[in-house]
Amino acid sequence: MAHTIAKATLGLTHPSSIETPKISFAAKEIDVVEWKGDILAVGVTEKDLVRDENSKFENPILKKLDSLLGGLLAEASSEEDFTGKAGQSTVLRLSGLGLKRVGLIGLGQSASTTAAFQGLGEAVAAAVKAAQATDVAIVLASSKGLSAESKLSTASAIASGTVLGIHEDNRYRSESKKPTLKSVDILGLGSGPELEKKLKYAEDVSSGIIFGRELVNSPANVLTPAVLAEEASKIAATYSDVLSAKILDVEQCKELKMGSYLGVAAASANPAHFIHLCYKPPSGPVKAKLGLVGKGLTFDSGGYNIKTGPGCSIELMKFDMGGSAAVLGAAKAIGQIKPLGVEVHFIIAACENMISGTGVRPGDILTASNGKTIEVNNTDAEGRLTLADALVYACNQGVDKIVDLATLTGACVVGLGPSIAGVFTPSDDLAKEVLTAAEVTGEKLWRLPLEESYWESMKSGIADMLNTGGRQGGAITAALFLKQFVDEKVQWMHIDLAGPVWNEKKRTATGFGISTLVEWVAKHSG
Repeated sequence: MAHTIAKATLGLTHPSSIETPKISFAAKEIDVVEWKGDILAVGVTEKDLVRDENSKFENPILKKLDSLLGGLLAEASSEEDFTGKAGQSTVLRLSGLGLKRVGLIGLGQSASTTAAFQGLGEAVAAAVKAAQATDVAIVLASSKGLSAESKLSTASAIASGTVLGIHEDNRYRSESKKPTLKSVDILGLGSGPELEKKLKYAEDVSSGIIFGRELVNSPANVLTPAVLAEEASKIAATYSDVLSAKILDVEQCKELKMGSYLGVAAASANPAHFIHLCYKPPSGPVKAKLGLVGKGLTFDSGGYNIKTGPGCSIELMKFDMGGSAAVLGAAKAIGQIKPLGVEVHFIIAACENMISGTGVRPGDILTASNGKTIEVNNTDAEGRLTLADALVYACNQGVDKIVDLATLTGACVVGLGPSIAGVFTPSDDLAKEVLTAAEVTGEKLWRLPLEESYWESMKSGIADMLNTGGRQGGAITAALFLKQFVDEKVQWMHIDLAGPVWNEKKRTATGFGISTLVEWVAKHSG
C-alpha cells in the first residue's frame, strides 16, 4: 500500500505517491542446481570455503554448484580473493544454464545472529538492484545444523533484510527507478505453513519499518503535527477491524490540563495534535494492556535556547519525531498481524518547538496534567515536557506496562554511539522482556542506571522540578524526569533512541525500534 502524505504549503513540495512494491516470498526444498531465475545467492561463511587438496570445495552445496559451472566458482573466488568475510560478495554472470547469475555473499567466520542474516538479505537486495533482477533464490551453504526454530528465524531475517534493502525512499526526488524484484525463493530452510506464516510476519513488520522510515525522512514543511495525526488516522482506517483513532486538539488538551505539552507547542503556527490509537484484538479476552508512547516533535529549533554552532544538527531535527514513527510503524504492523489477547494504546503528543512571542521562555513554570510544576531552565529540553503529559494520559488508560521511545538526549549518543539505544526502567522483569525481544530482532539496546541520587540536580528553588540538570549524566536525569509522570503501579521503560534513529552514512532514517516493539507486543499474545 502506498503511503501518501498531505500536500505541503511551504516550498510547494508535494511528495510523490509511490506504491511499495509487492515481493512474493516462498520457502522451498529443492536442489539448488534445479533452480532457474535471475540470481542464485549463496550465503557462505569463511569455513564454507575450505578446499581439498585438489582446490575443490568441500562444502556440498558449493561443490555441486562449482561442478555445474565447470570449476568457475572456485576459480573466481580465488582470483577475487573472496574469503567469505562479512561484507564481501562476488557475482558471476552465466549463460545457457537457465540461471543468469550466481552470487557468493560473505557471512564472516560464522553466522548465527539475526543481524547477520538480515545483512545477507540486504546484500542480495544490492545485487538485485545492480542486475535489475526480478526473481532470486537465497540459500545458505551450511544449514544442516540449524534447529527447526533457527530455520524459521533465519528465513524471517533474510526476508526482512531483503525487503528493507530493496526499499529506497524516492518520494522527494524528481526522478527515480522502479524496483524490479518480484519474487524471492528461500531454499533449504524448510517449507510448509509454519514457515510461510513466519515470512508473512516478517513482511508485515518490514512494512511497518518502511512506514516509520518514511515518516522520519519527511521534512518538517511536509510532516506537520496535523499531518502526523492524519497519517495515524489513516492507519486506524486501514485496519479499522482492530484499530481506532482519537485525535485531540489544543482545546481538548487544555481540558485535560496538559500544560507541559501545550507550553512547548505554544510558539508554533502549526497547532498541536494529541494522537491516541487503540488496538483491540479481533476476538477473545484481553489478558494484557500495553502502552506505547512516542515523542512527536516534528521539528525542534530548540526554542529560545536555539540550537546553534557546529554539531547542533538543527538541519536534522525533522527526526525528533523518531519515537512517534516507531510507535506508528508498530501500530501499522500490529494492525496487520492482529495478535490475540493483548490491547495496545499508541500515544503521541505531536507538536513543534519553535520561537515566537507566544512561546515558552527560559524561567517559565509549566503545570503538567498530574499537577506537578516544572521550571523550564532550558527550552531545548522540550521532548520530556511533551512526554510528561503523554505518560500521564497513558497511565489513565489502565495499562499494565508502558514503553516510551524518544530521541531525547545527545548525552545518550555520546555514551552509546550511533547504533545503540539506551534503556531505563526500574523493573527488571520489563527490562528482561524488552531486551529479549531486541535479541530476537537484532536491534541493539543497552540498559543504563536510574541513579536516584542524580535527582538532586533537577530540584528547583520555586517549582517541583527543573526540566534539565546540567551536562553530567544527562540521559539519566532525563529518564528520572519522565519517571515523575508514571503511576507507580505501572511497569515503565524509557528508550532513548537519539543515536540509532538515523543512519548518518546513508543520510536516511532507520526505522529503529519498530521490530522490537512488535516482537514485545506479540510475546503478550495468547
